[in-house]
Amino acid sequence: MSLINKIDQDIKQAMLAKQADRLRGLRAIKSALLLARTEKGAAEEISEEAEIKVLQKLIKQRKESADIYKAQNRDDLYQIEMEEMKVIEPYLPQQMTRFEIEGYLQELISRVGATSVSDMGKVMGIASKELAGQADGRTISEVVKQLLG
Repeated sequence: MSLINKIDQDIKQAMLAKQADRLRGLRAIKSALLLARTEKGAAEEISEEAEIKVLQKLIKQRKESADIYKAQNRDDLYQIEMEEMKVIEPYLPQQMTRFEIEGYLQELISRVGATSVSDMGKVMGIASKELAGQADGRTISEVVKQLLG
């Protein structure tokens, strides 16, 4: 079953259960997926990789907005962003822990023969592709700097 069909079913369930906060998050996902499907040059169906990127973008937007609202003492808006993140996150693949990321990156660094921070681009390019959807790019970057530094 495609993600959009799963979202449609979950929207129906949220409507029947009168879960307004869950419904808001699900509608945001559906809207973003439909927008990605109708972009110029997009195929009729979007790939699973593209769906993951859309969901990651939604999570990133929510995190950034939540940080801004927290800094401005707008707890009402902060709560809305956090609720939407909790609705979106289960549709992403299981995220790796920092320990798992470090282990993977140590193996990758030895595989590509990286020895210094100047090799960071080479490591990041491969790691970003292989860990797509499983780890945040910022976390990957921090760990690579730590390991190569």
